[in-house]
Amino acid sequence: MLKKFYKIIIVPYTLFLLYLMFLGMGRFQYEDHQITIKPVFSTLEFIHNSIDPRSILIIVLGNIIMFIPFGFLGWIFQPLEDLKTLLYSFVSTIIIVEALQYFTRMGIFEVDDIILNTFGVYLGWLLRLLIEKRFSRSVL
Repeated sequence: MLKKFYKIIIVPYTLFLLYLMFLGMGRFQYEDHQITIKPVFSTLEFIHNSIDPRSILIIVLGNIIMFIPFGFLGWIFQPLEDLKTLLYSFVSTIIIVEALQYFTRMGIFEVDDIILNTFGVYLGWLLRLLIEKRFSRSVL
């Protein structure tokens, strides 16, 4: 049952997430192409310079939490049950999305986003394993 629900909800969820990444949350088109390629340091700098803890939660934790559902893609595509295949596929896809943000100027190509999003997928994969071990096939 859980797998069936996931199969129904993942496409609209993905579309919603793409909307947020390109148009939502007050996004606008930058005048220039923006890129941040200092892994981890740019996020630490953002946290250090931010006076609003809510912004830190939304940006940093949001980039992790919003991608947890993609760790369950193995329920739909059997090859993605394997962590290596899942992460390779996801990183390839998120790089394309970040590049689209860069080329359309509707966002910033950020290496930290790739890292945080991938960590979210990894957490989702671990959660999927936990759920599968914890519950019988009848629940899934």
